[in-house]
Amino acid sequence: MSFREISATELHAHLQTNTTNPLVLDVREPWEYEKCSLENSQLIPMRQIPSILNELDPDQEIIVICHHGIRSRSVAAYLSSNAFSSVINLTGGIDAWAKYVDHSMATY
Repeated sequence: MSFREISATELHAHLQTNTTNPLVLDVREPWEYEKCSLENSQLIPMRQIPSILNELDPDQEIIVICHHGIRSRSVAAYLSSNAFSSVINLTGGIDAWAKYVDHSMATY
């Protein structure tokens, strides 16, 4: 397994300074995404990842997020095991983002 894990505050700084246009991949369910989401994130529920794997660029940086960081860690491991070269998991998920970065974001 070869992926990085970063905190919400580290991800916030990374996104503000990154010029490579990473894919922010939200693997939650649609009802969760409707409650709150990161700007410019792409929703692909965890169960759909295997069927769309060939549509993702294995060389693009992919930041995987979910509610608390558990599903995203599994998806990050899956992507890494399928030769994706730059995968990052958001530890604590969007819940941590709401607590430490964007206090106006809805939580659930």
